Amino acid sequence: MTKANLPICVAALYQFTPFDDHAALQQPLLDACLAQGVKGTLLLAHEGINGTIAGSDAGIEATLDYIRTLPGCAAIEVKISRALEMPFYRMKVRLKKEIVTMGEPDIDPVEGVGAYVAPDEWNALIEDPDTIVIDTRNDYEVAIGTFKGAIDPKTKSFREFPEWFQQHRAEFAKDGKQPKIAMFCTGGIRCEKATAYVKAQGLDDVYHLKGGILAYLEQVPEERSTWEGDCFVFDERVSVKHGLHLGDYALCRACRMPLTREECESDLYEEGVSCPYCHEERTDEQRRRYAERQRQTELAEQRGMTHIAAAADQELSHKADD
Repeated sequence: MTKANLPICVAALYQFTPFDDHAALQQPLLDACLAQGVKGTLLLAHEGINGTIAGSDAGIEATLDYIRTLPGCAAIEVKISRALEMPFYRMKVRLKKEIVTMGEPDIDPVEGVGAYVAPDEWNALIEDPDTIVIDTRNDYEVAIGTFKGAIDPKTKSFREFPEWFQQHRAEFAKDGKQPKIAMFCTGGIRCEKATAYVKAQGLDDVYHLKGGILAYLEQVPEERSTWEGDCFVFDERVSVKHGLHLGDYALCRACRMPLTREECESDLYEEGVSCPYCHEERTDEQRRRYAERQRQTELAEQRGMTHIAAAADQELSHKADD
């Protein structure tokens, strides 16, 4: 089955736009999604909307039509991909302080964002020896793929990015020169906020990849690509490759780490229980609980149902805003 024939439409979306009363949008948005059989997670905050949803083509189209009626969302950034099976268990619309959590409430990406760079122009920018290329994602995402030559901040969450940047700012401005900084992330939202933060620090020559890695992998031919590895995604697909084809990674349900096929063959790997990254960090009692959760999940799947622990477990995995 080709990618075009995969039955499930997956839409990753975000928009920085000021909502006067984002709480008032929650229930109508949830109702609109449920009416179309759409599942996933959407985040609402005063600064805008962010999330990933999946469903039929018609269901996603109708839901996006509704989202575009929200204030400031007529031109919302949407990245469409496809999946063989529904990658979400249920639909959630959650209220948050930020749609991508940096912990810097005064940063306004609407007013101070860096310059957008189209995917087909990205290579020229990052291959310039004067460009400092920064991956704004978390360490476990960077571990399975990134752009050649990019700096890995080794952050555990996006909240750590401001502190990391302040620690290294002097290195970026050697000899008193204004540095040229290019940043990227999965779908564009984190690097958009990161560029706003960096510009607020007085650095103006700042750029970010429009549409993120997903847009690059979709639009730039593999033979011209400077991307190396897979791109981690926050749903049951785990990772994607060039052309947004399904990647080669599985997910440890205990610690959320993406795993190679070789790691899944390790003696320390047990589905739903442990993997080489977390086996020594978990107690026997924790592994016993994980094993029971996995058993209940498998029984529920055999009955054509979703076990509540599996649904909650999956929701914990959708933390691109962290």
